[in-house]
Amino acid sequence: MYAITGITGQVGSALGLQLIAAGLPVRAVVRDAAKGGAWTARGAEVALADINDAAALTQAFTGAEAVFVLLPPTFDPSDGFPEARRSIAALREALAAARPGRVVALSTIGAQSARPNLLNQLGIMEEELGKLDLPVAFLRAAWFIENSQWDVASARASGDIASFLQPLDRPVPMVACTDVSTVAHELLRQTWSGLRVVELEGPEHISPADIAASFARLLGTAVKTHAVPRDTWAELFISQSMKNPAPRMRMLDGFNEGWIAFEGTPRKGVVTLDEAIAGLLAR
Repeated sequence: MYAITGITGQVGSALGLQLIAAGLPVRAVVRDAAKGGAWTARGAEVALADINDAAALTQAFTGAEAVFVLLPPTFDPSDGFPEARRSIAALREALAAARPGRVVALSTIGAQSARPNLLNQLGIMEEELGKLDLPVAFLRAAWFIENSQWDVASARASGDIASFLQPLDRPVPMVACTDVSTVAHELLRQTWSGLRVVELEGPEHISPADIAASFARLLGTAVKTHAVPRDTWAELFISQSMKNPAPRMRMLDGFNEGWIAFEGTPRKGVVTLDEAIAGLLAR
């Protein structure tokens, strides 16, 4: 049995479908019973568990050959990341009690960085889950190309998309969610002992200008991008109801300044920028 958290998201849903297609038993761990119905129809078992409920998570993970862990993102965290720490503590307690055969946890490029930024949440997860006496693999993924879903409407409507990644011609490591789910699928079916770190990026680095050019090719119309000035970020994010924009801003600084980076030599995915953007446009 493969227990999958985050199965209603982009990576988790693709992973669940890949496992089912391979004829493997899947336990979909969901918070809302209504979201489990589609997985029951696909032949999966459904377990109800909130990410902060250690007892429910223990039940969901018990008897699993492998567990996929996806920490829900908190884009507007309180100081010290108490929201993430609460979820991580529940996950660690549940995994220690259930003792699945192995754990694959989705992490991020730059998780190892000690410099304050939004991705420190995943570094905390790696530190805490790394203490488990279980085989644990951390899959550190690059910036998701699918973050460009927020640009689809403006690319279509005005031919202009805003970018917090800058300068606009600077390529950074990116990866498609399908590549992430494919490698997670592979890891879940492997056996190992101790801790592993697997870093993953797409076939090539991608710049904001590359993303605009991809939209232009696929839409058949001119699409350009513009940089959102750094000195406007705080006011903009606060206007969007964020209370603590500093971690997000420092994460963006880390990509733009190059200190959010892979620790080793990452694996390469196969999904191209145009293929990933075409998927967003088809939704």
